[in-house]
Amino acid sequence: MRKTLVIGGVLAFVIGAGVPASAQAAARVHWGPVQSSAGHSGHAKADVWISGFSAETFVVYGKLYDRDTHRGHCAYTRARFHYVGGGTGWSRPRSTCSAKSSFRLTSDGEINRVDVKVCLYDRGLRKTFKCHVDAIKPEIIANWPQ
Repeated sequence: MRKTLVIGGVLAFVIGAGVPASAQAAARVHWGPVQSSAGHSGHAKADVWISGFSAETFVVYGKLYDRDTHRGHCAYTRARFHYVGGGTGWSRPRSTCSAKSSFRLTSDGEINRVDVKVCLYDRGLRKTFKCHVDAIKPEIIANWPQ
């Protein structure tokens, strides 16, 4: 087992050494919190990280938090990908009724924009409500301080 860890660490170093520092930094970006719109005592929140826009498969990932005390209300997130070749597509939705849960949403190709949607979800009605959408574009991230 120890041999596997050492080989994995050496392999990660060799792969990382061949990639320029700017590409490594662009590989993952912390977008920050996206929170459902307010309206009553609770809300849903996602702490969002994204992969680089140049990746063939774009990834939105992070933690999803259910901050609603109402029974049957849960946190919900979904991503809408805008593809470079045209068209859009939705990821599969992720939801949690626990305090914190990990999520990972992936595209089916290279994209130039992603809309991250965070809502409350009513399990009884099977409906989302109090949604908020953040549009994430490469030009927004390019202007961030490094």
